[in-house]
Amino acid sequence: MARHALRRVSLAVVQLAALAVLIFLLTALLPGDAAEVAFNEQASLEQVARLRTQLGLDRPIADRFADWAGALLSGDLGTSLIGGEPVGGIVARSLATTALLACVTAVLLVPLALVLGLVMGLREGGRLDRALSAGMLALNSVPDFVLALVAVAVFALRLGWFPSTWLDAGAADLLTRPGLLVLPVAVLLARTVCLLARQFRAGTIAALNADYVVQARRLGVPRGRLVLRHVLPNAAVPGVQELARTGDQLLGGVLIVEAVFAIPGSATALVDAVQGRDVPVVQALTLLLAAVALAFNVAADLVSHRLAPRTEVLR
Repeated sequence: MARHALRRVSLAVVQLAALAVLIFLLTALLPGDAAEVAFNEQASLEQVARLRTQLGLDRPIADRFADWAGALLSGDLGTSLIGGEPVGGIVARSLATTALLACVTAVLLVPLALVLGLVMGLREGGRLDRALSAGMLALNSVPDFVLALVAVAVFALRLGWFPSTWLDAGAADLLTRPGLLVLPVAVLLARTVCLLARQFRAGTIAALNADYVVQARRLGVPRGRLVLRHVLPNAAVPGVQELARTGDQLLGGVLIVEAVFAIPGSATALVDAVQGRDVPVVQALTLLLAAVALAFNVAADLVSHRLAPRTEVLR
């Protein structure tokens, strides 16, 4: 287990380093730069060139990458080209709301999907299983932004049950206005629960048909103990493996939901940085989001490796 974990983490570090190089190159290829965006069309070429020199944008790309990578290894994310503010402060503010939204969703996601998957798997082929499977298949085919728009139109604008945006709110306001989270979290859960529950269902069915479960039934093991001690751990393996892809989808869904509900999170900061060609902010946010996605994949791989039954134990 330790050897597998070391190998998997080492691979993730190499992947993150390659992503850092790719992110830097792609941001360097963006049309225009902060100097051009800062001035209007009436600015002279001399003014733009002077500002570009002040910001260091006229330096060779290799030198800029070396400085950026060195600062990154020391924990320095750089300075914003627009406001001169440290990028770390901008990233911390924007990611705080995004992390809160993602954490609330993740806390609800796994238990809900696990319960639904177990119920469907234990009642394979029944009416409840068929109804839930059909509903999940239909819901999973609807994009996140469509679900968000429908939720706003129905539950916020028409029924008035929940706020439609976060324009006048921040992460601290959730203590007094928890209703702000209901629609965004519901939209994020809708498709991710469907994906994960179907995998838990498949794992439950496979575990119920396994030889050791069949033998346990013959020995008269109580159904509750059989499900909790034998079926559940092995049913969770395919769900945990799917959790990595679900985590990636959840991360992308958070960005979409933030845009629809006007949530002041990383999506807003990233869009503003791209529009202003604030390259250090774009690089920092993109690299951190990529690191989170890699961490999801590594964690899911390690957990599924730990839960998977060993051949030597089964013998």
